[in-house]
Amino acid sequence: MNVVDVKEETRRLLNRLPDNLTWQELMDEIIIREAIEAGLRDSEAGRVKEIDEVRANFGLQP
Repeated sequence: MNVVDVKEETRRLLNRLPDNLTWQELMDEIIIREAIEAGLRDSEAGRVKEIDEVRANFGLQP
């Protein structure tokens, strides 16, 4: 994954959000973004599991 210019990405994020945004909504967006990026890094590094394994770990039907 490419190195992200956090300031520029923050500007893009703010520009697409509504003007009446709350601090909590902004924090939620940041947390979601970070979680997605962490997942992408894990995927790129090969730290993934097959869906059947995940389902079995949680006792779910295949």
